[in-house]
Amino acid sequence: MTTESTPRIKITYATLRADNEELHRMYEEGVLGARAALGGHHRNYVNGEWRDGDGTFEVRSPIDSAISLGTFARGTRRDVVEAIAAARAAQPAWAATPWRERLAIMRRAGDLISERLMHYSALMAIEVGKNRIEALGEVEESADLIRYYAQTMEDNDGFDHPMGNLGDETVHTRSILRPHGVFGVISPFNFPMALAAGPTSAAMMAGNTVVFKPSSASPLSAVKLIEAYVDAGVPAGVVNLVMGPGETVGQELQDNPGIDGIVFTGSYEVGMGIFRDFSTSWPRPCIVEMGGKNPAIVTRNADLEEAAEGIMRSAFGFGGQKCSANSRVYVERPVHDELVRLLVEKTEALTIGDPLVRENWLGPVVDQRAVDRHQAAVADARRDGTVFIGGERLTDGDLARGHYVEPTVVGNLPADHRLFSDELFAPFTAVHAVDSLDEAIQLANDVVYGLTAGVYSEDAAEVQQFLDRIEAGVLYVNRRAGATTGAWPGIQAFGGWKGSGSTGKAGLSMYYVAQFMREQSHTVVD
Repeated sequence: MTTESTPRIKITYATLRADNEELHRMYEEGVLGARAALGGHHRNYVNGEWRDGDGTFEVRSPIDSAISLGTFARGTRRDVVEAIAAARAAQPAWAATPWRERLAIMRRAGDLISERLMHYSALMAIEVGKNRIEALGEVEESADLIRYYAQTMEDNDGFDHPMGNLGDETVHTRSILRPHGVFGVISPFNFPMALAAGPTSAAMMAGNTVVFKPSSASPLSAVKLIEAYVDAGVPAGVVNLVMGPGETVGQELQDNPGIDGIVFTGSYEVGMGIFRDFSTSWPRPCIVEMGGKNPAIVTRNADLEEAAEGIMRSAFGFGGQKCSANSRVYVERPVHDELVRLLVEKTEALTIGDPLVRENWLGPVVDQRAVDRHQAAVADARRDGTVFIGGERLTDGDLARGHYVEPTVVGNLPADHRLFSDELFAPFTAVHAVDSLDEAIQLANDVVYGLTAGVYSEDAAEVQQFLDRIEAGVLYVNRRAGATTGAWPGIQAFGGWKGSGSTGKAGLSMYYVAQFMREQSHTVVD
């Protein structure tokens, strides 16, 4: 664990420029430190103690299978049961802690994450294959999520608000939001720190305690998050980490009646299963944040160069392994060929390779299953349509030891083809020609998902039609930096409609922390 302080530079996904030499230098120093820290053994954290499980599992880098991140304790159902018991025992005292004191601890954790930015982001890049822009941005986003959620709780005075009294001054009524108890948090590999820091910190700010299970593909970022919490002063039992398989650790979190609420971020199939099965004797909060099949619409009135740039960035950033990735494009027929030409040209210019190397924009996908999904999609596109660019697995030289595939643009497929409806989580986007904006919106809405969507048009009426009719929770208009991706705490609320989310409330917004609480009315008569 590193404790050195990093000079304070505000990092976002757009901060790292080619001319930002000082930031690049600090990052590369972080890579050296991260490499030296690899290969250790990492344990679960239960009731304030680091402990082993039933054996271990090893995690290797998708960049190069010769790189071991280390070994990790394999948690069991018994470990989860004991973590839940610790969380339940710690929860009353934590809820009784004044909320401002809870926020102070959380804010210290956020500051520690920022101080350890270079080390944490370099480890994350090795762990999941993010380039430096994505890794630095995510670690700082994790810290900003904590800071922003603390601010929203402060802005609401701890969610304790006076109500009316119908003119009777002897009656004093308040609405107070109170914690549920113990939350289970199950996080994904693709944002291994941000999608863990957000729900765990919000749950704790609200007065809940937490049992946290990370993806087995990215447990090291989870360990680092827990270290930040511990070093910030989170008391024993308030946050607990149990790593291990979904069928044991994750299933126990879903089944155990000692869990009062659950947060899951991942696939539609798993999320819907949790949503259907989680509540038993009474409804319990079930915040499931699922996938997306996110469309970009390009009208004949668009700036095509801007559209191609935004589509390329959102389709292929982090290998398309984002729930917000732009995996389908609907373009009006008169400008279809020119958009495809520009998109192919921009895709052709991408540098692919070890993401720790400054020049490389696109690294590997996370594992062999992701490679297989990509290759199966390419095979379908070749059979039923056209591959405009990409499609191959890359095996030249050192790339053979990692999970590298070419970013791929396809088209000339039927509108109802599975490549317009299946979430692939790979660097792959499908383009379809339409005759009108109305047709594009209908096709865009004709999926189970509703996470993000973007439009490119210089016509204000077309833009308004898109904003009025599209069925998604996060909308972007004429965004060169990303057609469907890119959100920041307090800037863009990020949450899905339909099969992309269960609550209708978004992360990164002022409504998020309140989801971890339940309302109670207090009427006191003098």
